[in-house]
Amino acid sequence: MAQIFEMNQDKTKEVLNIDIDDPAFDFSQAKQMAKKKAFEKCDHPMILSWKNGRTGEFYPNYECGAADSPFWIRYAEGRGANLTVDFNKGEYVFMILKI
Repeated sequence: MAQIFEMNQDKTKEVLNIDIDDPAFDFSQAKQMAKKKAFEKCDHPMILSWKNGRTGEFYPNYECGAADSPFWIRYAEGRGANLTVDFNKGEYVFMILKI
């Protein structure tokens, strides 16, 4: 059986909950901050999926099968996501693979 991804040594999952008290805080700023936080944790982070809670947009933006969690979460978890950066309790969420 083929292996889809190679898990790094640190197999633990980490969640960073960050509150930003700025009404002008937008998706672009959140993405840049998520990348910065990820680079503080490892040398080669990869954003696997994300959700913009303001607009309802998410990536990857398709559904597959029926399950108890959204596909964008299952997609990232299935590829080894081990860092989640959550801004303002779900306003912007990024699932990242620390490599």
